[in-house]
Amino acid sequence: MDKKLLEQLKEKLEKEKDSLTKELKSFAKKDDVPKGDWETKYPKREENSDMEEEADEFQEYDNMLSVEHSLELKLRDVNIALDKFSAEGGSASGGKYGLCEKCGAEIKEERLKAVPEARLCMKHNK
Repeated sequence: MDKKLLEQLKEKLEKEKDSLTKELKSFAKKDDVPKGDWETKYPKREENSDMEEEADEFQEYDNMLSVEHSLELKLRDVNIALDKFSAEGGSASGGKYGLCEKCGAEIKEERLKAVPEARLCMKHNK
């Protein structure tokens, strides 16, 4: 794979990692057990708050749990892709980045441009 393209994809992944981390930090706190886990902040309950307000806060908390999970999965895939740049073997300066985890074939550049954290070639992405 072209060295310039590898650098662009790595930069795109690093920006995505920063963006995902920033978004997660806005409503969750990092919990390293298990590694890469985040915990959505539970709303603080006040003694004099009314039931309707508490119900709204709980509903928002419940909604954020699924957002947290989705962002965690995306961040995990981005981190795995970034780790592959320093892995031994694979393409010249990209380590194992851009290689299908199932068959070892190169993932097409078009796919990596669209989804830089792709872990599988199109044949195995089903």
